[in-house]
Amino acid sequence: MSDAKALKGGEFIVKDVDARDVFIPEEFNEEQQMIAQTCKDYVATEVHPRIEEIEKLPEGLNTQLMEKAGELGILGVHIPEEYGGFGKGTITDMLVAESIGHAYSATVSIMAHTGIGTLPILYYGNDEQKKKYIPKLASGEWKAAYCLTEPSSGSDANSGKTTAKLSDDGKHWILNGQKMWITNAGFADVFTVFAKIDDDKNLSAFIVEKGAEGLSLNAEEKKMGIKGSSTRQVFFNNCKIPKENQLGEREIGFKIALNVLNVGRLKLGAGVMGACKEAILKSVNYSNEREQFGRVISKYGAIRHKLAEQCIRTYVLESAVYRASNDIENKIQELKAGGLDAIKAKMKGIEEFAAECAILKVLGSEVLDFVVDEGVQIYGGMGYSAEAPMDRAYRDARINRIFEGTNEINRMLTVDMILKKGLKGELDLMGPAQKVAGELMSVPSSEDEDLGLFAEQKKMIKNFKKAGLMVAGAAVQKLMQTMAKEQEVLMNISDIIINAYAAESVLLRTEKLVGMKSEAEVEEQIAMMKVYIYDAADKINKAAKDAINSFADGDEQRMMLMGLKRFTKSEPLNIKELRQKIAVKVIEKNAYCY
Repeated sequence: MSDAKALKGGEFIVKDVDARDVFIPEEFNEEQQMIAQTCKDYVATEVHPRIEEIEKLPEGLNTQLMEKAGELGILGVHIPEEYGGFGKGTITDMLVAESIGHAYSATVSIMAHTGIGTLPILYYGNDEQKKKYIPKLASGEWKAAYCLTEPSSGSDANSGKTTAKLSDDGKHWILNGQKMWITNAGFADVFTVFAKIDDDKNLSAFIVEKGAEGLSLNAEEKKMGIKGSSTRQVFFNNCKIPKENQLGEREIGFKIALNVLNVGRLKLGAGVMGACKEAILKSVNYSNEREQFGRVISKYGAIRHKLAEQCIRTYVLESAVYRASNDIENKIQELKAGGLDAIKAKMKGIEEFAAECAILKVLGSEVLDFVVDEGVQIYGGMGYSAEAPMDRAYRDARINRIFEGTNEINRMLTVDMILKKGLKGELDLMGPAQKVAGELMSVPSSEDEDLGLFAEQKKMIKNFKKAGLMVAGAAVQKLMQTMAKEQEVLMNISDIIINAYAAESVLLRTEKLVGMKSEAEVEEQIAMMKVYIYDAADKINKAAKDAINSFADGDEQRMMLMGLKRFTKSEPLNIKELRQKIAVKVIEKNAYCY
């Protein structure tokens, strides 16, 4: 962990970051590598050999798999030692998510249990609740589910209709309502349920145990993918639970849901990396075996382009996930040093970086979708066969763009959360935005500051951020009160921000890696960084141009488009040669090796 003062969430858009202050995967210590290996061994021995069986959802199998994960300590890595866990930090927690990320449906079961299932009680439970539930959840003796979504409330979670009323004797809550798409419902022992007390505007939260009077489940849902993950509707018909099972204060349920979803988004970004690497492994293995026209297909440029691009996007995602994890951990440690309780510090640290969590959820789910889609294409006809591995990978990946809030919601949240920090004075967005606006009126300076290693890419990223500030600043001024309704513009701005964050993350990782080794030793990583930033310039140009043309006209429009051209300029780059370099290494190693 860096000794630097912890960054604020969203501050990357206005602040340069030193490569020495980020954490990169090449820095994992021996203990972290051992934990990761335990997770990978679990998937290899317990999950992969039984994957077909798991997808048929036989009674008791998911329970056995969860209990085995508990025995190995996988479920308790992030749980404080006082509650039977290992008390590890954010980076190790994300490494565990990555290392079980290629377990298909089992990944979903474990992630739901350790994240949205366990964390509401850990973060918001009182001492008695934490002592009662957390040790058994950490060990896998009890399994957890999270009941938020309803038939009429998905993204608009606070509009849920499930109700809670205090019984006449004041000793019990009586719950009535229906929840749907509840992961782990078929075998869960503990449900965190969100409901409104009386005529409250906001949700409250409750702990409901399996076997509670009035609790019932529908049959397993038939799904496109993640078929081995238990997903059921949950019904509460005058469901009676003890009064002391209210979780947190009245009407705090929506806040609990949002804060826990931040963790879920971060962990999803980490988890899909494991799935990406597994898909790349299978893609390169197949391309090294499959012959067409007398040669293995890995010798053809079209296939090498696909393999290289799979690796580039996965490497970038990995760079961004561990960068954000380190920023969150730095903030947690800063809060603890300031006297905050460890669990509250963790909760507030993650809340601080909610925008980055949303970015990683979008970035990660879309990288995995790309990687598995290209995997299907590399397999060709066999890619479309249910007998080959890409079928399951492709179907299972699709849910990630819907889980933990749709990508559309997360894109808009990213912009909303960063702008709100600016309005509250937590981030100085106005100063830098005005500076960029002033820059549009001036002649571009021909004097370049000394940016050191990778100066060209650093300059490009500075300009990407300027493009984001220019468009966001002008949009806020022009659209004012209607900004929240301009979803297309918000998503354009979000795409600028996401691409800028990802591009900066891969640059920082690569620069730090060169400092640890040498340029000659990391040629392929440098190539991945350069190709990604080169491509990001065009993506940012398109998103920004679409936004500008949506709300600006006349001289203002012309000036912004001229500025955008300057901010997304890139020097010529032989990306074919660079992608070939990346692919050749992967083909030679017959595995993802970055």
